[in-house]
Amino acid sequence: MSTEAPSKTLSPKTLPLGKTIAFSSLSMPLSALGLAIAVYLGPHYATNLGVSLTLIGAAWGTVRLLDLAVDVALAAMMDRTRTPWGRYRVWLVAGVPIMALAVWMLFIGAPHGFSSVWLVSWLLVYYLGTSIVGLAHSAWAAKLAPNYHDRSRLFGALNAIGVLGAVVAIAIPIVSPMLKIPDSQTIPLMGWLVVLTLAPCALIVAFTNREPIEPDDPGAHLKLTDYGRLFMKPDLLRMFLAQMALTLGPGWMSALYIFFFRDSRGFDGGQLSILLGIYIFAGIAGAPATARAAMRFGKHRTLMVTTTAYSLGLMTVLLIPKGSMGLAAPMMFWCGAMASGFDLMIRAMLADVGDEVRLEQGREQMSLIYAINTLAAKIASAFAIILTYPLLDKLGYVPALAGRNTPQAIHNLEMSYIIGPIVFVMLGGACVIGWKLNAERHGEIRAELERRDALYAEAPVIETLEGPSPVVAK
Repeated sequence: MSTEAPSKTLSPKTLPLGKTIAFSSLSMPLSALGLAIAVYLGPHYATNLGVSLTLIGAAWGTVRLLDLAVDVALAAMMDRTRTPWGRYRVWLVAGVPIMALAVWMLFIGAPHGFSSVWLVSWLLVYYLGTSIVGLAHSAWAAKLAPNYHDRSRLFGALNAIGVLGAVVAIAIPIVSPMLKIPDSQTIPLMGWLVVLTLAPCALIVAFTNREPIEPDDPGAHLKLTDYGRLFMKPDLLRMFLAQMALTLGPGWMSALYIFFFRDSRGFDGGQLSILLGIYIFAGIAGAPATARAAMRFGKHRTLMVTTTAYSLGLMTVLLIPKGSMGLAAPMMFWCGAMASGFDLMIRAMLADVGDEVRLEQGREQMSLIYAINTLAAKIASAFAIILTYPLLDKLGYVPALAGRNTPQAIHNLEMSYIIGPIVFVMLGGACVIGWKLNAERHGEIRAELERRDALYAEAPVIETLEGPSPVVAK
């Protein structure tokens, strides 16, 4: 394998299948890690390491607040980076060791009864690493697939391949009892899965894909007012709110998943993991189907349909008899297939907005745009834990009592599990009603960008009192 120098021209209109799969490979450990953090790590700390839910929620919330400005600062540096090895590639490779160290400490090296200072410290390292890797990977993906429809295809592949990593993570708690592995060792095994696969997948991405760097407008000098206009751009505000809602809804569900299906629906540990595996595995079908639907009907319409369908499916969960795998499995598959389209559509739509911003401002802002939405996701994921764990404490639910909680506490758990996700997911779909940046409008933007990029790439540059400026024939 050889590393290609960054190109000064646009990437091919359609990324070859082999390169699509290679680029998407990093989604496997990232998705496995995201699942383990969202679903398993908090209950593991509370059940096996003797840490209170309130401490866990407070620590996560504190880190998210401290971490809010990190993504924006990182993105501003990424978009200004130009090296012989590319813009985003160098950041991706640099972030992997930071991320791997934090995963090892949080999953494998966590001591019993740790303090809030310990948890906050390592969560800060973890989120720094994930910010670097996640922003670089997303912004690079947007550059690899410049087409409106090709972006749906690539981000669909990222989601579908990410499902494989999540399924492997799910398999660990299913297989562990068969191998007589103690429950307290299940989460450390998930940590090892991520630590051992993260670097190889990152290297596959780095050495098998080119990184196109389009020329900036030499006469465009970004000012603070440009950043202000970017933050206040209506389409980005709508994406910010949609990302918050569509992270908080499923995040709320994930935070309460184990408690709800164990104590309300009567499933044991192995069944819990099988059902969650079905939910995750459904993304293999849901992500490509969502991408195909977006290519036919448009991204915003597809997003509204999937959010509505997800909510309708979740409404049926309390109708399922306790312990009925045969009825719970189809519901989980339906919800998982619909949820797989949320992040896919938002990331693809953000890439389209990024092209519009580059046309307006003359310089690349793609990673900053993804950073703004990552900021929304971080705020929402923090609130998923800040709100749900202390809420359960207030409502009288005690995780350590498992099935011995009072009927009122179980009822409160059920209402919390159902109402929160449905409200937020429907709000997320509503955020894109009337979206104007469709395939036709994006095609016009790309055509203008390609025309301008060709002029800047070929035009001689002269020095003026205001800096370098291209000489472009009128």
